[in-house]
Amino acid sequence: MKSKITMLALALAVASPLAFAQNAAPAAAGTPAAAWKYKSPKLDRAAIDKLLHTPDKVVFIDVRQPDEVSKIGGFPVYLSIQAGDLEKQLAYIPRERRVVTLSNHAGRAGAAADLLASKGFKVAGAVGVQNYEEEGGALTKIAPRVNREAAGAEAARR
Repeated sequence: MKSKITMLALALAVASPLAFAQNAAPAAAGTPAAAWKYKSPKLDRAAIDKLLHTPDKVVFIDVRQPDEVSKIGGFPVYLSIQAGDLEKQLAYIPRERRVVTLSNHAGRAGAAADLLASKGFKVAGAVGVQNYEEEGGALTKIAPRVNREAAGAEAARR
């Protein structure tokens, strides 16, 4: 009995560092991404393109920070509600439409989709805009709004 416990302890001692190293190592090109851990589905380009053709039946909610949207791009029509504010903004999300949440690689979007589903929203799924672009989808580059009066005053000071 003691030798079985010793063998089990030895096996765990050897396996634990190997498992940690395997999980800590960056994914090599061509290896699958981390497993999807959300209840809401992660949507691919084909599913998104199909939903984009029915804009009256869907609402896209981008949960990223504004600077991420302007640097990376997004979809042409969306609500911008940052992930940390989502629960406080539920009243502004149309319940009659299917919801798609957006983030860069769908991590925050998956969490947001699950939150909305738990609150009774009809969630179609989550998407990473960079994943969508990698699959050949075109993103809309969104420039931040410029306050013309402030820009004019700044130019006059120079």
